[in-house]
Amino acid sequence: MLVLFETSVGYAIFKVLNEKKLQEVDSLWKEFETPEKANKIVKLKHFEKFQDTAEALAAFTALMEGKINKQLKKVLKKIVKEAHEPLAVADAKLGGVIKEKLNLSCIHSPVVNELMRGIRSQMDGLIPGVEPREMAAMCLGLAHSLSRYRLKFSADKVDTMIVQAISLLDDLDKELNNYIMRCREWYGWHFPELGKIISDNLTYCKCLQKVGDRKNYASAKLSELLPEEVEAEVKAAAEISMGTEVSEEDICNILHLCTQVIEISEYRTQLYEYLQNRMMAIAPNVTVMVGELVGARLIAHAGSLLNLAKHAASTVQILGAEKALFRALKSRRDTPKYGLIYHASLVGQTSPKNKGKISRMLAAKTVLAIRYDAFGEDSSSAMGVENRAKLEARLRTLEDRGIRKISGTGKALAKTEKYEHKSEVKTYDPSGDSTLPTCSKKRKIEQVDKEDEIVEKKAKKAKVKIKVEEAPVATEEEEEEEGVLVVEEQETSVKKKKKKDKKKHIKEEPLSEEEPCTSTAIPSPEKKKKKKKKRDNED
Repeated sequence: MLVLFETSVGYAIFKVLNEKKLQEVDSLWKEFETPEKANKIVKLKHFEKFQDTAEALAAFTALMEGKINKQLKKVLKKIVKEAHEPLAVADAKLGGVIKEKLNLSCIHSPVVNELMRGIRSQMDGLIPGVEPREMAAMCLGLAHSLSRYRLKFSADKVDTMIVQAISLLDDLDKELNNYIMRCREWYGWHFPELGKIISDNLTYCKCLQKVGDRKNYASAKLSELLPEEVEAEVKAAAEISMGTEVSEEDICNILHLCTQVIEISEYRTQLYEYLQNRMMAIAPNVTVMVGELVGARLIAHAGSLLNLAKHAASTVQILGAEKALFRALKSRRDTPKYGLIYHASLVGQTSPKNKGKISRMLAAKTVLAIRYDAFGEDSSSAMGVENRAKLEARLRTLEDRGIRKISGTGKALAKTEKYEHKSEVKTYDPSGDSTLPTCSKKRKIEQVDKEDEIVEKKAKKAKVKIKVEEAPVATEEEEEEEGVLVVEEQETSVKKKKKKDKKKHIKEEPLSEEEPCTSTAIPSPEKKKKKKKKRDNED
């Protein structure tokens, strides 16, 4: 039986001398305790050495993918086919490929694994002509090359440079702002009008460096730095300036500061170009999607491009707004919609209403671009350009949707309402002057009659009750009272008849229904006199 053993230096094929000892799997390791014992079990038949690390990497990548390298194919055809013996392999998948393509019987079992372990432990003694130093160097080189291959890592794609460059760019911006503010304030004591006339910081420093003292502005030529109108205004302001006089030493220090500002500005421009080139080399699709500055800040915030590729789209969307996120979660308020991605050009050109939607869609497409740049072999920016075109089309539809609602085009037609002029002139309402209820005479008489009838019925019931209760005690006084009650009942019946006649007479007369009733029903003095006369006559 033959054994195929792969090393970092080359392929080795061993011949098994004593196959009976292979049956004892548990005690097989004892046979490889020393090189002498190992040589009694197996013997090297052929060794095919790799020329360099690149060849070794190609061979091992083929083995990992389950393929046969050309070099291995030649060795197997030359050695194994001639021997007509089975071949023991460490990988069952590789054995299947060898059997399919070369028609060789391959063996893979626990016994073969133990045999491979024993050969590996005594590899220096079993493979002559290979020094331990050379074996260790080849192992290290192959391990590094294999790791780069597995991670799809290129030596040119070093994102650490991007992290350092964007950090330095932010530091330079802060220092430049401090220096320019100090320069303007310092020179402002001597020539305060210049700061209002020249707004650009770099031009301000260059003018100051060229002229120095304000007395020199009259004879200085600033046409290279300023337009003619601004130059004339500066010279006119220098003649009537209200600034204080300064010494030559002060001017020298101010000019030295201006020189530092100009040099730092030039270096910042150079650094920005370097950052653009590195971003296009390492992450071209991310650069197309969000720009080089935002992409570099995202990579710096995550630590590396690989770490950024592990983040979800929702995390990339709010990356940089961690404080606001946790503050919102603590206070149970709305979480932020965007972080560093807010400074991307696509988010900046949208309306405030659609910024959240666009930032979410941009984060999703950016994550795809990041993963493509981190793990993909292609270095083109075609995917980023395509995704950006889709986002721009989506942005146009969102913006047009709001315009259609206003203009009335398409399905959402604007409905114009009829214009009605409403005058703001208020008229006086006299209904609130009187607090008494208004009612007609007819209504008044009917209410009075009903009230009288109710009172009479109650009086009758009360009198009848009194009569029934006091019936057993019959005296002369009670008889007189009964006579009085009978007379009163007769009087009430006569009154009812008179009131009915009055109602008929009142209905015939025209009554005004809208006269206000200002008082309750009070009988006139003439009626009172007539009633008294009738009562006297009846008595």
